[in-house]
Amino acid sequence: MQEPTFLILSVLAAGPQHGYGLMRQVAVVSDDRVHLRPGSLYATLSRLVDEGLIEVEREEVVDARLRRYYRITETGAKDLADVIERLRRNATIAVRNLRHGGFGEVFA
Repeated sequence: MQEPTFLILSVLAAGPQHGYGLMRQVAVVSDDRVHLRPGSLYATLSRLVDEGLIEVEREEVVDARLRRYYRITETGAKDLADVIERLRRNATIAVRNLRHGGFGEVFA
């Protein structure tokens, strides 16, 4: 799972969000490392809907523009949890290897 997808699912795990809100929240949770552009965001959202990881919760018109709210599905939450577990295991191995290699002060 690519980092932008991981971050989008992470944001949606907290509750439904519309596109612009997702762009802002992804920037916040990534400490401004990841900035989604509208074109790539909406292409990713479309793909995630097609894969069943998210779904449209509702649509509303705001300032004469359609605002679509997305939410994570159970399948999306399970996939996110699986990735988190894999990352935890990988991080544990990396920390153990750094400590074994004499770099334990990195985690002091």
